[in-house]
Amino acid sequence: MCIFSKARFTTVCAVFTATHDNCRDRAAMLLQNRAVFALGLRMCSTNAMRGPVVDTTRPNSDMSEFRKLFSKAKHIAIITGAGVSAESGVPTFRGENEKWRKWQSQDLATPEAFSRTPSRVWEFYHYRRELALRKRPSAAHLAIAECEARLKKQGRSVVVITQCIDDLHHQAGSKHVLKVHGSLMETRCVSCGEVTVNKRSPICAALKDKGAPDPDVADAQIPVDKLPRCNERDCRGLLRPNVVFFGETLDSHILTKVEKEMETCDLCLVVGTSSIVYPAAMFGPQIASRGVPVAEFNTHTTPKTEYFTHHFQGPCGTTLPPALARHESEVI
Repeated sequence: MCIFSKARFTTVCAVFTATHDNCRDRAAMLLQNRAVFALGLRMCSTNAMRGPVVDTTRPNSDMSEFRKLFSKAKHIAIITGAGVSAESGVPTFRGENEKWRKWQSQDLATPEAFSRTPSRVWEFYHYRRELALRKRPSAAHLAIAECEARLKKQGRSVVVITQCIDDLHHQAGSKHVLKVHGSLMETRCVSCGEVTVNKRSPICAALKDKGAPDPDVADAQIPVDKLPRCNERDCRGLLRPNVVFFGETLDSHILTKVEKEMETCDLCLVVGTSSIVYPAAMFGPQIASRGVPVAEFNTHTTPKTEYFTHHFQGPCGTTLPPALARHESEVI
């Protein structure tokens, strides 16, 4: 995973802005989105498209029709976002959780912030780690895992492509999970690059009882040598959460696997994502551009809703289980 130069970041942002400000149809939007996808830069935009798309037909909300498509699908891709884990009590970067203390959450999730104030960023992620470690899978997590296990016996497959950095999909029992934004439960050494699964609580003694999000809490200002350190022999480098910060590239190996899944799936579900964080925001539209049915499950419409064949509004834990339940045509 590498960090873009400022010049390259500016170039990509220009492409990204043009995508949203100037596109007037699906073809142009998808073409420019692919440029962002190819670069793999994680970025966020709240801009919605300003012009109508070519096909203005409203997405279908007929569950019986979706279930027919589901019963015939052989390879299902399920793209999940923070909304799935929010139903387990894991805070997102949006709404009331947009700030941690007096800082914007997204401003802390950057390589620049970690370089300037590693203690503050570690407090922020320690708070998120400790909270995630106490949570349990939601009904949506469990429905996805059960569906994967059931369909596997029928020679069919389910892959989860998730933006979530918690461990709840794995806890629920999902086996085929691609984590495009990394994992809170892993660390990476900034010196030697070693990646290690780490679920210790607290992750180090200096962070014990630290990370409270209240705006009146002062920074702990933990010395760098007391923050999590690498255990590799002769290293002892500073550890960071093995997550993709905003402005960093996604893991190229993960992206390659995601592209393969996008090219082969014959049904896609986009679940609990705001569809404003790139490149993940264009996974669903790119699959839809192949003519593959794409169903969105969310509490509200998103900037990408109009590109999908189906939209089911409501909590994912309510709408998703009946969508993925055993179909009457299933023999196993």
